[in-house]
Amino acid sequence: MTTQLKMTTLDCSDPRAEAAFWSALLGWDVVAVEDAYAMLVPPGGGPALGFGKIEGYEPPGWPHANGAKQFHLDLGCDDLAAEEDRALALGATLADPQPGETWRVLLDPAGHPFCLTDAARW
Repeated sequence: MTTQLKMTTLDCSDPRAEAAFWSALLGWDVVAVEDAYAMLVPPGGGPALGFGKIEGYEPPGWPHANGAKQFHLDLGCDDLAAEEDRALALGATLADPQPGETWRVLLDPAGHPFCLTDAARW
């Protein structure tokens, strides 16, 4: 048997808001949503994305020299500028500072950093 990644779960204060944001951004289906937890799955299957409510949640820092953010999601897109605008319209905010011209760092509604870049770079 091979061990497989089935889901990545992000801590947050509002799983419903996180599920709405990420579902709209990625086009994934919301398969579970409640006050304490939400889960999305990609069309056609694959590892899920979950959100768990943590009382007293504090978003990770960007940038953070001591590594408090732990990890972030890198998303490839066909049109970097258009996808950045769409993410902002969905509720993301632009992080400061930015790492250059080929990547855009944004923060989801709970403050999790994520990056957009040209899909052709992958």
